[in-house]
Amino acid sequence: MGRFSFGPHHPFKPERVLKTYDLCLRYGLLGYPWMTILAPDPIDSGLLTLFHEPEYIRMLKEADQGKVELAMLAHGLGTPDTPILKGIYNWSLRAGGGTHFCLQQILAGAARAAFNPLGGFHHAMPDHAEGFCYLNDGVLAIKAAQMQRPDLKVAYVDLDAHHGNGVQQAFYQDPQVLFISLHETGRTLYPWSGAETETGEQAGRGFTVNVPLEPDTDDEIYNFVFDALVPPLVGSFAPHVILAELGADTLASDPLTHLKLTNNTYQRSLKSLLALGPPVLGLGGGGYDLYRTARCWTLAWAILNNLEPQDEYAGSVGGMMFGPENEVGSLFDHPYHTTGETKAKAWAEARRVVDYLQKEIFPLHGL
Repeated sequence: MGRFSFGPHHPFKPERVLKTYDLCLRYGLLGYPWMTILAPDPIDSGLLTLFHEPEYIRMLKEADQGKVELAMLAHGLGTPDTPILKGIYNWSLRAGGGTHFCLQQILAGAARAAFNPLGGFHHAMPDHAEGFCYLNDGVLAIKAAQMQRPDLKVAYVDLDAHHGNGVQQAFYQDPQVLFISLHETGRTLYPWSGAETETGEQAGRGFTVNVPLEPDTDDEIYNFVFDALVPPLVGSFAPHVILAELGADTLASDPLTHLKLTNNTYQRSLKSLLALGPPVLGLGGGGYDLYRTARCWTLAWAILNNLEPQDEYAGSVGGMMFGPENEVGSLFDHPYHTTGETKAKAWAEARRVVDYLQKEIFPLHGL
């Protein structure tokens, strides 16, 4: 699946997973007796209509065969973000199958943690593709599980730099899914949504929690926001499982976003989620600096397995870690902090959003 191509100039590069796998091998993070690595089977196509509309699925099948018709544009097919690609339907079915299988294994008690780096297509909508996303694997996996267990409580914690608008839409009225998205503000980044005032409707009011962050938000600000909101809300909700969208496009080096995080905060956030207790299913999501994304996902796999990466080739390749010549000789980023007026603005907005959510959302959860 990592050899599938969205086109030479498209920012979404499935090869990230191949680089992640290589790094996991290099750092001694594979081959333990409790681990299972599987090629995903396609998700049952009969489950697609749990979220996606039949006409859109029909169009996606047509696009999969390389067919082109004008009506596809109304379903987001043929745009620069979601081009018409031969094989995209079956590739997306397999990505969805990985997420579905992982969640089923966790709910059956066969796993405490799982990771689908080719999952997390959180922008896909019922009737159209958008934001590099064709089928919403996270939504489909949750809805399939809800059919089996109507009492199932899921916390979907989205750490990708982009607002998870497709997941939000799917569960906006559902009190059984706590959706928390920390993302760059929609005033400066696609999908231009995810304001703190979007908090759910009807029975789902208070179960959608959006945390928009200003450009140049750094580790210090992000850690403040995360600690103030995520552990108390998830802890109060007491989910059976946490789905964590582990996009690495919050990093300072990402070419498509404007946050300034290091992977130190990435690690800290995932460790905090694990400490809450429920099993965790990690989904890859975004990340458009290929090498640093692979580093993040390698660290995520280490954390999910409570392992410390060990470079088995240290000193044998001139100290180089991986990737471009300016990469540091380690998986771990150097600390980085923003300063000046942009830092002050980011702090002020972060405090304002936290205050708003604590006032509006916390009482609904008994906090």
